[in-house]
Amino acid sequence: MESESRTSAMKQLCEIAQEDGRYSVDSYVFLFEALRFAQAKFQKKKHVSGKELLEGIRGLALEKFGPMSKNVFEHWGVRSTDDFGEMVFLLVKDGLLSKTDTDDIEDFHEVYSFDEVFIKDYKYGSKV
Repeated sequence: MESESRTSAMKQLCEIAQEDGRYSVDSYVFLFEALRFAQAKFQKKKHVSGKELLEGIRGLALEKFGPMSKNVFEHWGVRSTDDFGEMVFLLVKDGLLSKTDTDDIEDFHEVYSFDEVFIKDYKYGSKV
């Protein structure tokens, strides 16, 4: 049954990515992985704030892609933290994510620069 649920969710993500056209389906899959990463990091079972999610995105990207994170994101159509906010609120609109009354798309506005966190601040040989 869980496999059917994943297949259905993946189909929905593909439809959202295709309809919106700005971001690759891979970016949405990564966003859900980063959500789980953030929930584990901040020891939360459900809701994380926009800032916490962005911290999870940063951490997981560095773990998976290292200093190539910015290039991977750009390949997916994601150029700033604002883009992750756009994606989150598209997923909220389509019922794949939920939000609280205090969540706002502005929570994602220019939180960090991809150049700063993925290139300039990257420490070669270190564990994230």
